[in-house]
Order: sequence, then C-alpha cells, then structure tokens
Amino acid sequence: MEGDLQRAVGVNLRRYRLERGLSQEAFAEFVGVHRTYMGDLERGERNLTLRSVERIADRLGVDPLGLFLIDR
Repeated sequence: MEGDLQRAVGVNLRRYRLERGLSQEAFAEFVGVHRTYMGDLERGERNLTLRSVERIADRLGVDPLGLFLIDR
C-alpha cells in the first residue's frame, strides 16, 4: 500500500507521455519540469505536492484526480 499512489501517478504520467508520442525530455518540457525530475516521477521515486499535481494535470488537460487512479 505504501507508495501506491506515488507509483500510480508515475504510471499515469508515462501513459500520457506515450499517448502523445513524446520523449521523456519533451514531455518534461511540455509540463514544465526538469527531465530528471520527470524520470523520477515516472518511476514513482518522487513525491509531488498537490499543487504540482494540479499544475501538471492542467497542462495535460486532465482531471487531477485521474492521475491517482490505480489500474488493477
């Protein structure tokens, strides 16, 4: 359970990136973060603030809550 949401955000960000056909670097630039930070996010190694989740979701045009959905 611990870290599940963090990993879910990473999986979802990677899915959004791949759907857009973007490299990790291009996707990071698109959402306004550094490429190494994006890599950490996709691997579930970084904790995002709720403000960061809202900002990234806004750039992606998605509901912020959707970034937390865990596919089972």
